[in-house]
Amino acid sequence: MMASSRQPLTAALRCVRPSTRGQWLLPLEHGFRALRLYDSPCDGRRHLSFESNSSPSRGWEGFEKAANIKAAPEIDLSVPTDPILDIPHLRALPASPSCFSKTPFFNDLVLRFERLLRSYGNLPTLPPSEVERVAWKTSKDYKMWTGEIVKASEFGRCVMIMKRLHQIHPDLKPMVVVKAIEPFKREVQAFANVPTPITIDRFGRALGVGRRKSSVARAWVVEGTGEVQINGKVLSDYFGRMHDRSSAVWALHATARLDKYNVWALVDGGGTTGQAEALTLAIAKGLVAHEPALKTPLRKAGCITRDPRRVERKKTGHVKARKMPAWVKR
Repeated sequence: MMASSRQPLTAALRCVRPSTRGQWLLPLEHGFRALRLYDSPCDGRRHLSFESNSSPSRGWEGFEKAANIKAAPEIDLSVPTDPILDIPHLRALPASPSCFSKTPFFNDLVLRFERLLRSYGNLPTLPPSEVERVAWKTSKDYKMWTGEIVKASEFGRCVMIMKRLHQIHPDLKPMVVVKAIEPFKREVQAFANVPTPITIDRFGRALGVGRRKSSVARAWVVEGTGEVQINGKVLSDYFGRMHDRSSAVWALHATARLDKYNVWALVDGGGTTGQAEALTLAIAKGLVAHEPALKTPLRKAGCITRDPRRVERKKTGHVKARKMPAWVKR
């Protein structure tokens, strides 16, 4: 639009002619009401004109000559439409309201779980003792899965909601809840692992395997008179220390079965302490195969649980695992 045409239009909208006191004679509303668009039959373009009849003649004196001001051609924009709300918008909307946050995927999951809890939280639940035990993913597993760093406290609250949804009765649990909590279960479920029962072979032997540190022991337990052989040697010849001897046969001593079973064992790796404690676990497993009722006394005696402790490795710049060289100022 040219400058010569812009001046009458601006003056018309402002109801140009000021009074002697510096006030406009007509309000701005009359200026807008006097404007109209029409299609010209000559060039097919839209033009902007003033309707002098709809406005007082006092405010439009001298501006009826600007009745043929050409407007810009109409632009046809292919405006995208929101498929959900059916509302046109000129810019792409994010798929999630959490896309501008630090953890958009996690926020969407929390909002989804909260909606599911509000919808299905009133369904009957199982007692905690009857609910299937599930190992859930940790915050570190979630970080490796999505790449988002989430605080442990926030992730813990999310897991609490999942546990509450998991507690719903299986016969009444909706499929949408099952699919929502399934990705947060670990691929390997430790609670689903069932130990293979130790069987007694045709010779009356039960094989038990035990480990401690880097030592591995395999013990064949059979009913007998109390003889113990380790790698082809008698117990007193193989272990020189009294503490290692008592540790090796502690399972037999704790259950008063020293003179009832014979033990033939093979041990490998580690030192004498590790081999003796590995032999304790191996003999205890063989005893449970013969007498399952001994499992509770052996557990109380500390013979059934595997000891996961290992020697901490030495670090660079340290004398040992924790010890550091003496600091000298000068």
